[in-house]
Amino acid sequence: MRRQRGFSLIELLIVIAIILTIAAMAIPNLLRSKMSANEASAVGSIRTIATAETTYAVAYTNVGYADSLTKLAFPGSGQPVDQNHAGLIDWVLGCASQPCNKAGYQFSIVNATGTPVSAYEVTATPQLAGQTGRRGFCGDQVPRLMYDPNGGTSCTVALQ
Repeated sequence: MRRQRGFSLIELLIVIAIILTIAAMAIPNLLRSKMSANEASAVGSIRTIATAETTYAVAYTNVGYADSLTKLAFPGSGQPVDQNHAGLIDWVLGCASQPCNKAGYQFSIVNATGTPVSAYEVTATPQLAGQTGRRGFCGDQVPRLMYDPNGGTSCTVALQ
């Protein structure tokens, strides 16, 4: 009788089934971890925007707070820093038109009121609610950070 070398088809199928079972258990945890990381990034970005808004309001007292993320962003190559491009946040958050996408969230400055602007709200909503993040976040000039557990901009719960 001849000795068989290698693995049988049944053995290979059993190994593949075990690997698929382990992957099926691990993938939901990976997705939850990714959403948590996106949410943490969104909170950090809102804090960065709030700091940039305060700096902008001090630098441009005649304007007040910026009413768009573009005004907080760096100017184009060779352009000077001014009230339309203050150079306070990176090009990802300070994109050319709102909302600006970063780490699975969309950021906007909304409800800028007054002349000079004395109040604003910054919002961060998941690009795909339930996939890139669960909660929506809001901040303002106070600064206070709130969240909407449904992923929108109706922020009513204070972030601890």
